[in-house]
Amino acid sequence: MAAHLVQRLAQSVLVLAVMSFVIYGLIGLMPGDPVDLMISADPDITAEDAARLKQLYGLDRPIVERYGNWLGAALDGDFGYSRLFAKPVMEALAPALGHTAVLLGSAFALSLLLGLPLGIWAALRKGTRADYAVNLLAFAGISIPPFWLGLLLIMLFAVILGVLPAGGVGAVEGGGFWTGIRFLVLPVASLTIASVGGHTRYMRAAMIETLRQDFIRTARAKGLSPARVVVGHALRNALIPVVTIIALDFGYLFSGALITETIFAYPGMGKLIFDAIMGNDFNLALVALLFATLLTLVGNLMADLAYVWLDPRISFGRARP
Repeated sequence: MAAHLVQRLAQSVLVLAVMSFVIYGLIGLMPGDPVDLMISADPDITAEDAARLKQLYGLDRPIVERYGNWLGAALDGDFGYSRLFAKPVMEALAPALGHTAVLLGSAFALSLLLGLPLGIWAALRKGTRADYAVNLLAFAGISIPPFWLGLLLIMLFAVILGVLPAGGVGAVEGGGFWTGIRFLVLPVASLTIASVGGHTRYMRAAMIETLRQDFIRTARAKGLSPARVVVGHALRNALIPVVTIIALDFGYLFSGALITETIFAYPGMGKLIFDAIMGNDFNLALVALLFATLLTLVGNLMADLAYVWLDPRISFGRARP
């Protein structure tokens, strides 16, 4: 196990290094660097001034050399300066990361708490009206566009009923804990409805496939109770493919949800990445995208550890001859 963890950590470092170069190159190829923006904002800047500024910031050098300079500074803990927020990149990134952790962490937990039990319940009643009803609700949740769902929730609960705020962050506005909860209800509900259907479908399919296995029939033949067969034997094996999907969602949660965050004016990671790219804030966009990559790698590593816990037959050690 220790050797596997060391190997995975080495692979993660390699992936981060490759992704940092790819993202840096793609951002560097975008039209309009910070000096070009300064020139467009101030027509009095001459061509000589522009050339001097490009030389000062190293924008006239090859992209590989610029990447090497950035990587050296990043290894020393200097990730650059955000031109949009006029502060170091990590200081600009921290508030958005905290907001996203609260919003998407809550939605992720609720979607699992609702989706996994519904999927198990539908699988145990395969072909019944209850199964069809769960499938209908799951397909409806998957099919509804997130932006349309967010707008409907705003119109119903904020405009017509007036019981919930339409957007923003209550805690930042000094409203206290419960006010902050009220600001989270609509975006959390929107994300939960959009994701719970997928988790339900994955769990249902995995449970149905597991219940067909020979060891389940053997457990039933031994006279075990239905609850013990489901919880003690079927569930742990059915969760193995579902854990993979959950691990992939882990990185998406802390970097995506751009549409939801935009509709509800929520200052999270998705909106931050979008604003950084549109505003040509290269340093902020690069670090934010790399952080999303890191979270995806962490999610996959956690999935590997969950495999061993769910099925003791899985081992990451070397196979014995």
